[in-house]
Amino acid sequence: MILNPKFPLYLPGVENSNNDNVSIIGASLREDITILGYFVSGNGGLEIKVQNKYATKEYASFSDILKKFIQDNQLQNVKRLGMAVPGPVLDGKSSPARLGWNLDVEEYARDFGFEKVDMLNDLEASAYGMALLEDNDLEAIYTSGHLEKGNVAVLAPGNGLGEAGYFFDGKYLRPFATEGGHSEFSPRTNVEVEFYQFLNNIYGIVSWENVLSKSGLFNIYRFLRDVKRHPEPEWLGERLAQGNFVEELYKAAIEENVLICRIALDTFLEFLAREANNLTLKVKATGGLLIAGDIPQMVREYIDKAKFYEKFKISDKMEGMLKNIPIYLVKQNHTALNGIALYTAYYQV
Repeated sequence: MILNPKFPLYLPGVENSNNDNVSIIGASLREDITILGYFVSGNGGLEIKVQNKYATKEYASFSDILKKFIQDNQLQNVKRLGMAVPGPVLDGKSSPARLGWNLDVEEYARDFGFEKVDMLNDLEASAYGMALLEDNDLEAIYTSGHLEKGNVAVLAPGNGLGEAGYFFDGKYLRPFATEGGHSEFSPRTNVEVEFYQFLNNIYGIVSWENVLSKSGLFNIYRFLRDVKRHPEPEWLGERLAQGNFVEELYKAAIEENVLICRIALDTFLEFLAREANNLTLKVKATGGLLIAGDIPQMVREYIDKAKFYEKFKISDKMEGMLKNIPIYLVKQNHTALNGIALYTAYYQV
């Protein structure tokens, strides 16, 4: 995997030959599946040698998963570890609510003998990983033909709602994390006020993550079913309860044309366009918007690109800026894993 020349990512260590032929374990920690990869750096890129998945909830700690990965692949003298985690990272420490673990880079350096350990928020790690994408990994939702250099926004609904950005310094793009997914959701229409009240009774404070995530899609669906009284076929209720909720809802919308499922998807995508607008304005992302995450990838064939763009550019005074911003859907799954390995290999000189 080599850096895409169209993506001027700030990685000062690429020019340092001491960062070549370095062994790295990269880890993407998620509440359902934790993915680890063994990488070797070289020529400004990465070669992945092995990759394994582990059911997160079956392990008491990340150390247990890390030990198993090393044993499974008979790895020795690995120099560096990089971790992408679903939460804020402060002073090399993180306690992601979704994992229930306390993570500390100093602990892993001490216990496993790594010479260097890095930890990033998972979406910041994904932002680094996107520099390894090829052109066919991106699907255009809207391109204006007037691409200008500038900041870039990243929006990724999945288990949670990830939000990140790139600051353009005039030459390079520099990724940064946010916790914008936990900012408060604001309704616009009377029906959305009802939806807000429904969520307020459940959560108290209603964040955008309560709307744009796997649980958020479920919240939209059960609001339509329980409050707006859209009928749910009996067979559908059983299927949704037993299978992967997002997959089953999407299948029912596309294959069985179930109205409540189509309305749920349409509502989710309208909210996605709204929050994309919010994030783009807040980081002044004239360089573009990247939409990643499990849910957009899963439903991408359903997305009405023209409708999404029309909803995205609605603004009180900023439509002139928004209407020229390119929007791309990221089709690749392992940007966080690849990104944390890339950062660990090359961020520091």
